[in-house]
Amino acid sequence: MATVTLKGNAIHTIGDLPAVGSQAPEFQLTKNDLSATSLADYKGQKVILNIFPSVDTGTCAQSVREFNKEATSLSNTVVLCISKDLPFAQARFCGAEGIDKVEMLSDFRNGNFGEAYQVTFIDGPLEALHSRSIVVLDEKGEVIHTEQVAETVDEPDYASALKALRDA
Repeated sequence: MATVTLKGNAIHTIGDLPAVGSQAPEFQLTKNDLSATSLADYKGQKVILNIFPSVDTGTCAQSVREFNKEATSLSNTVVLCISKDLPFAQARFCGAEGIDKVEMLSDFRNGNFGEAYQVTFIDGPLEALHSRSIVVLDEKGEVIHTEQVAETVDEPDYASALKALRDA
């Protein structure tokens, strides 16, 4: 179990992020067109998993905007923005914001991503949503960087994630 805070109050996830050097767990998520996708669909590419509670909060929205901006300069890399938001809300946000360089994916159907990556909150006001985290994978699906943001209202360390990606 990992402990983070929400405005200074402790909340917990079901476990810890996958370890650096480990093979990334498989998952199945829902795209905005309601089709399914899995980690296997991104084989051979570097992957940034931008994980967050809801795109309808300021910090989550900013992380999507920031990675969308950075994605234009990343070669052989896909940025997956993952939450339990419904695909309709994700599509609405992307349309309103002009977000078109990242993929929005939803874990609303069965929560298998949250379980596989151990980011599901088990208590507190965000219970059942995902902890703000970044996981970076190389082309072979190996975890090369992780960050579980200690204070949920804070943004992730974009520079560290992008450095790990570029150094891979």
